[in-house]
Amino acid sequence: MKFRYRLSMGACFALQLASVPAFAQERLTPEEAGRPLVSEETAAEKQDAAKAEINLKPPESHNWFDDLEGHIVVEAGVNGNPWTHTGRNWAQSYIDRANTATLNQITGTLSHPVSDLGGGYGLGFVFEVLYGSDARMNPTIGMGDGNLTGMYQWAPTQAHIDAHLPWFTKDGVDLQIGQMYGMQGFEGTDALERPFYSYNYSSDFIVPFEVVGVTATVHLAEHFDWILGVNAGNSTTFGGAKNNSRPKGYFGFAFNGLMDGKLDITATAYVGPQQSVYAIGREANHAMEYIGDLLATYKIDDKTSVTLNGTYFHDDYLQDDVYGVTVYYAHDFYPWLTFNARGEVFRDNNGGVVGNNIGTMSYVNELRGRNYAYDYAPGTTYGELTVGVSYRPQFINDNLAKGSLTIRPELRLDKSLNGTRPFNRTSATDTPGVGYADKGMNNMFWFSCDAIWAF
Repeated sequence: MKFRYRLSMGACFALQLASVPAFAQERLTPEEAGRPLVSEETAAEKQDAAKAEINLKPPESHNWFDDLEGHIVVEAGVNGNPWTHTGRNWAQSYIDRANTATLNQITGTLSHPVSDLGGGYGLGFVFEVLYGSDARMNPTIGMGDGNLTGMYQWAPTQAHIDAHLPWFTKDGVDLQIGQMYGMQGFEGTDALERPFYSYNYSSDFIVPFEVVGVTATVHLAEHFDWILGVNAGNSTTFGGAKNNSRPKGYFGFAFNGLMDGKLDITATAYVGPQQSVYAIGREANHAMEYIGDLLATYKIDDKTSVTLNGTYFHDDYLQDDVYGVTVYYAHDFYPWLTFNARGEVFRDNNGGVVGNNIGTMSYVNELRGRNYAYDYAPGTTYGELTVGVSYRPQFINDNLAKGSLTIRPELRLDKSLNGTRPFNRTSATDTPGVGYADKGMNNMFWFSCDAIWAF
C-alpha cells in the first residue's frame, strides 16, 4: 500500500519559528490578532470580580506562584449534509461525521504568564490536555497516542516552558521549550482561536498541528521580530516515536503594529523531511517537505478586520504541490454579535494530500508509518465560501455562575473548480480500506453550529 502523508509538515532547518508576534504557543487574544472577540467578559463575571476578595498582603509577600491560571474550554457541535452517500463530509478532518452531534473538545489549561525574575529575565509555562473527537487529529506520537482508540480520545497538546532572556538585542529573546501547537495558518486547534466551527483546507491539510522542540523569537526592532527554532516534526517526538532521523524547523519574520498598529504581517517557512522510516524506509531521511505561510491582518477600524492567509506545500516523496489562499472578513455589529466570512481557493495538484481519514486511528497510524484506512480524490482545485456569526447571548451569559457561552452557526459551500466530482460519494479500490472519491457531486452545501463554554 502506498502511504499518503496528508498533514505532514516537514522542516529540516535546525531552527524553528515562533508565531505571529512572539511565542508560537502563546496564543494571541482576538484583539491582538486583529480579529473580533469570540468571547468576552460577561456582566456576571464582572459582578464576580467586583465581589472577589481583595488581597491586602504587602507587595513583598506576592510570589511567582500567585499568578497561576487555570482555564477550561468545552466545545460541542452538529452539522447537516443531507446529500452525502458516505456519512462523511468530504475533505474534513475535525468535523468529518455528517449529520452527527459531536463533543469536539474539553480542553484544560494550567499556565503562568512570563513573569519578571529580575535582571531582565522572565519565566512562565503552559500545560494543556484535550479530550474529545478533536484529539484524533491532535496526537503527538510517543505521548499517550493509542491509549484511547474510539471516536473520543485524549491528547496532551501543550507542555512548554516560556522564558524571556535579555540577550542579543535591546528587547531580548523569547524562548519556548517543549510541546507546542504548530504556528502557521490562521485557524488554531482551540475553539476560541478560529472564527468558524469548520476549518479551511490549508489548516486541515497543510500546516503542522503539533511540534516538540525549541522556538525562539528575537526582537530585532520595535516592530520587527526574527523567529527560528528546531523540532522533531509534525505530531512526532524523539526516540522510537520520531518519523526519521533528520531535524525540522521554522524560519521567518514578523512585522507587528505597522501603520499605526493596524497591520500585522508574518512570513514563515517550515522545511525538512517528514515521511516515516517505518513506511518508506531510509528514503524518509532525504525526502524533503517545504511549507511557506504568509499571514497579514489589517484592522479597518475597531469593529472590522480583514485577514489574508496564503500557504504553499511541496513534498518530494509525494511529488505533490499544494497551495491555497484564504481571505477572512470580520465585523462586530454589537459587542455580543460578530459576523464572519471566509473565502478560499485551494489546489491539490495530484490528489496526494486532500482526503478523508476513515478510521478513528487512521491519522495516528499514518503518523506511525502503518497502514490506515482513508479515501482520496483526483487532483482538484477546491473553492470554499463560509459565512457565520459568533453570538454571545447576553441573557444567558449574564446569569451564568461561571464563564461565558458562544454559539456559532455557519453556512458553507465547497465546490470543485476544475470539473472533478469528489463530494458526497466514494468507491472502493483494489487496496483494502482505501476509497476513491469521484463520480459524486461537484459541490457540497452544508450547515453547522457549535457551542463553546469557556471559563
